[in-house]
This record gives sequence, C-alpha cells and structure tokens, in this order.
Amino acid sequence: MDFMKLAKSRESVRSYLNRPVEKEALLQILEAGRVAPTGANRQSQRFVIIRDEEGMARLKKAANTFHAPLVILVCADHKASWKRSYDRKDIADIDASIATTHMMLQATELGLGSVWICHFDPAVIKTEFNLPDHIEPVNILAIGYAADPAKPVDRHKEERLPLKNFVSYGTFGNTTDD
Repeated sequence: MDFMKLAKSRESVRSYLNRPVEKEALLQILEAGRVAPTGANRQSQRFVIIRDEEGMARLKKAANTFHAPLVILVCADHKASWKRSYDRKDIADIDASIATTHMMLQATELGLGSVWICHFDPAVIKTEFNLPDHIEPVNILAIGYAADPAKPVDRHKEERLPLKNFVSYGTFGNTTDD
C-alpha cells in the first residue's frame, strides 16, 4: 500500500469485535513505535501494554477505550528526552506522539482499527499502572478489529479543510507561493 492510501485509510475506530489482536501483530505495531524518530535519537517513548481483564478494569477508571481488546499506554520518559537549548522545551510528548502515529499506521496496514485517546485522567493512569514521577502518560492507543465497516478513503475531500487553511509561504499568513 502506498503511504497516502495508508494515511487516508486510517480512521478512528470506536467499536471493536470481541477478538484478540495476535501477538505477531502486536510485535509489529510495537516495532513501528520503536523505530519512530525522536529528538536527538533519545528514544524517550515508553509503552505499557494492556490486554487482560484486570488491566482493562484499572484502565476504565481513567478512560473510555471503547472495549478495544488491546490498549497501549504511550508514555514519555522526561529523564531520557531531549530539551531544546533556547527555552528548555521538553519534547518527550512529541516523541511519544510520533511513536503513536507510527503504531497507528502500522495497525491500519495490518487491517486493525485504532483510536488515539487523549481524554483520560493522567493521575489515575499513573497510580493504576505504577508510573514513576518522570514517566508521563501522553496518550492511549486503543487497537482491535473494527466492528463497523471502514469509511470511504475519499472522505477527506469533505472532512478535511483545504491546504490553504494550513500553509503559509515565507511568513505566517502569506498564502501565495510567488
């Protein structure tokens, strides 16, 4: 599959079949997160895999994961992350987000659905999953086999704003490429 087709095929899935994700698929998804680029190659992304009933029950205290059979808590290690020298911006959350994107796209290529979840209580996550102070839960990636049919790949023509809404040339707000 070419990249643009893969990117346009990805969708947020909020209804999953009661079917486990195979170990081989999980390992491919995790490998995609492992090889994701990170600031100064510091590799600050950390993953907590949840797929057992007890873990899902603890997770339910903090977030709705739409009954996905596999959940990856994507975390950032602030001890490992690169900090920008000019203003000390810690890019750990960016590293974790790039890894999440890689894993989400790998899941799509494998025929799995996913949804990126940011609406969760980080304090509950830290407590329930024993995260040390320097480990921040950044997002949750729910993965599984979609219960509903896939959305049309060409839906982005209507669902997404045109490029002119995002692109400036030379200086912010200049919309012409002269």
